[in-house]
Amino acid sequence: MPPASSLRRRLLHRVPLRVRHYWKLLVTCGVFLVVCSVLFSTVRVAPLVTSASDGHADRVTQNITGAVELFDASVAHRITITFRDSDYQRLLDEFWQDGEKGFLEADLAIDGTDVPSVGIRLKGNSTLAGLTRNGQARSGGFGQGRPPGAGQAPPNGNGPVGGFPGRGAPDAAEPGAPGGNPPGGGAQRGDAPGGGGPASGFGRASLKAEEPETLPWLIRFDEFVDGRRYQGHREVAVRVAGMGGGATVLNEAVSLNVLAAAGLTAQRYTYASFTVNDRPTTARLVVEHPDEGFADTLGGSGVLYKSLATSQFTDQGDDPTSYADDFKQITMKGSQDLQPVINLIRWVNTSSDADFDRHLADRVDVPAFARYLAAQNLLLNFDDMAGPGRNYYLWYDLSAKKFTVVGWDYNLTFAGSATQGPHDTTIMGGPFPQNGQAPPQGLQPPAGMQLPDGMQLPDGMQPPDRMQRPGGDTAGGQGRPGGFGGMGGNKLKERFLASAAFKTVYEDAYRDLYGRFYASATALNTLDSITKMLSTVDGYDQTKTAADVEQLRTLIRQRTEHLATNSVITST
Repeated sequence: MPPASSLRRRLLHRVPLRVRHYWKLLVTCGVFLVVCSVLFSTVRVAPLVTSASDGHADRVTQNITGAVELFDASVAHRITITFRDSDYQRLLDEFWQDGEKGFLEADLAIDGTDVPSVGIRLKGNSTLAGLTRNGQARSGGFGQGRPPGAGQAPPNGNGPVGGFPGRGAPDAAEPGAPGGNPPGGGAQRGDAPGGGGPASGFGRASLKAEEPETLPWLIRFDEFVDGRRYQGHREVAVRVAGMGGGATVLNEAVSLNVLAAAGLTAQRYTYASFTVNDRPTTARLVVEHPDEGFADTLGGSGVLYKSLATSQFTDQGDDPTSYADDFKQITMKGSQDLQPVINLIRWVNTSSDADFDRHLADRVDVPAFARYLAAQNLLLNFDDMAGPGRNYYLWYDLSAKKFTVVGWDYNLTFAGSATQGPHDTTIMGGPFPQNGQAPPQGLQPPAGMQLPDGMQLPDGMQPPDRMQRPGGDTAGGQGRPGGFGGMGGNKLKERFLASAAFKTVYEDAYRDLYGRFYASATALNTLDSITKMLSTVDGYDQTKTAADVEQLRTLIRQRTEHLATNSVITST
């Protein structure tokens, strides 16, 4: 007869995932409804969406100190994960059937310190679209219909769009002309300078469920043990390069390093050997996840909100539940709420241009926002707050009553053209054609991509399903703007960059950060130091890393040289 604990666990797994995950909330709601029915059966109760408290709701009962500081990026770390294959297959079943990214229970060891019963789950949206299982992709994934191991299907069926690092549109020259180099100075596929390679974006992913040591994971220390932290962290992320391509994720590591060196908010990172069950060991990038512990590093008292991939940043009324697929509150749950975000969204969408210029500083830390936007352009980040993943957080300072935009998820940096200017809009591989120009022949946008104003599709190019134009109307079917179903746009960013009132503060920030990132050789020196440290990590692939390093080094040099002559940089 199996032990009682094992029997309880088996019975527990028969309960649906959503019920298991939210059982405390369901029980609390049931008790609350009973109380309300008894005490307030004749009283009309109106929901309140404001709160004055700044207290923290989560209580830490155990903080594991470990033997080595996890985010000491100067040393190689070791992480091992052990779990039951049956639990893993159930996790895959849930993801394949309904897209649920549920947690499975695993035993973890970090630098020799055992941490039993942690929760791990698959992490990512577009990245997981290329995941295959037994050679088959999920319905709707980029890998659908691809042969085993082929990864994501490229947008036009021919080759990658954009890529890592510095890719242009495939086989494109001047708009409307086949062949040659892409607009914006990117190199052709296979060319060395700025060209694509093994880690290019679309079309190069090769994520297989049979290789869990290569997948993107979120590790949560308190999923099965309430109140537990590891060195103050509730969660850490094991990263893969953008769209699943690449192994070393050097672009994200370099980006996080130069951001921190310039005094901008950035998550900490490290490299570690990563072993899952008895699978081969790989070298993986581990990044601090913006959780409650990360919020404590932002200074002062405030509330951290995460933008979701489905976020629209549009006014949806007063009911906070209408924004459930736009923002998730990370800290101070129960004592603060979403009302400040709702107020900001409404004001940004309804204020006149004059009011926006005069009063944005009353609501947003303008100098910090200018530096955030300048950094995203300098790093060629395709997927910032206006990208398909809506990758950013909002930090609301309760004392100043102002928001600060916090960057997150930099695995699509260095994905554009080295010649992109300070006022160009980034897409994967380079800036979008402006002023009504057509995209290069052969460029087929991904399904759900947002179509910029004035852009006309060339003859013979069919708009993909759910392609969006700004404002929500579609060019090829019905669909909601936002996330991967509305490939870009954020009203706050767009209005800020379009306003002459903020041009000076943006260009000043751009000039300063160019000096800190590139002119000082910080990015190149960082790449060299990371490469040297990475060579000491078990599972390090010298051949793949060497290719990634040379591509990234070439792009950084090209970007440094090109921007050095730009009028924004040379003006004083």
